[in-house]
Amino acid sequence: MMEQLTDALYWIGAVTVAWLSLSTLCCLLNGIRVWIVGNGNLMRASQLGKWAVVTGATDGIGKAYAEELARRGFAIVLISRTQEKLDEVAKAIENKYKVETKTISADFGSVDIYPKIESGLAGLEIGVLVNNVGVSYSYPEFFLNIPNIDSFINNMININITSVCQMTRLVLPRMVDRSKGVILNVASASGMYPFPLLTLYSSSKAFVDFFSRGLAAEYKSKGIIIQSVLPFYVTTKLSKIRRPTLDIPSPERYVKAQLCTVGLQTQSNGYFPHAILGWVTTALLPAKLLNKYVLSMGLSQRARYLKKQKQG
Repeated sequence: MMEQLTDALYWIGAVTVAWLSLSTLCCLLNGIRVWIVGNGNLMRASQLGKWAVVTGATDGIGKAYAEELARRGFAIVLISRTQEKLDEVAKAIENKYKVETKTISADFGSVDIYPKIESGLAGLEIGVLVNNVGVSYSYPEFFLNIPNIDSFINNMININITSVCQMTRLVLPRMVDRSKGVILNVASASGMYPFPLLTLYSSSKAFVDFFSRGLAAEYKSKGIIIQSVLPFYVTTKLSKIRRPTLDIPSPERYVKAQLCTVGLQTQSNGYFPHAILGWVTTALLPAKLLNKYVLSMGLSQRARYLKKQKQG
């Protein structure tokens, strides 16, 4: 009986070790494929179509997407709120990359803008859509303490959620007709798990993530690539961080890395140090511990902000 038990335990151990070894090897090979080899050649106008459309295109990650896609040969449609800034960015892209540009001024906090955008996109061969426009909190806050909470809720849902759905509705049909196209929906790592004191923002970005992955499954067989992009901190106005570091890249550095993951990952943190952070926070840290840490960090940031406001 003991011999049989020993043999059974031996084989269970052997199978477990073999499975873990195979899983580790697969992860390693996939990591090399995504983060070293990459898929950068896919994101070219010659492969996908003449035009790339970028929302929130005048600052931060959106501007970096517009510039990098222009460098890769795409003509660029820039959509943002302020026409003066749109004109400035469009002129700089035209002069530097020698591509066509088109601008559409639209405030994504409103819901009546989409007929205007649809008219502006009419007749264009759109190969790439980057749903980047987004808004966050001014500072971490308890849900019921958010100033002007009614307008805050409407604004965040319109900008972070409705814009993604509506822009996809406008662009996707023509991609399906041509059986090719890429849609990049810029969510946030805060949408990977609950983020106390940024709860509405985190939840809106979780929607973008789920929406993207669902659509990716629906339209993969039709030749369309849809990717959920989940960055951690990047040096943008939204993050209020100015100095880049290894784990907090500039928008330009982040976008170059992220575009190499397109077609290789349906859900991507976009940048190798961010991918490590994503793995640690979702696979290694217990949810309760992570939740406690995030809440503590938010409370600390909230206290500093409120103290500064009182001093001001």
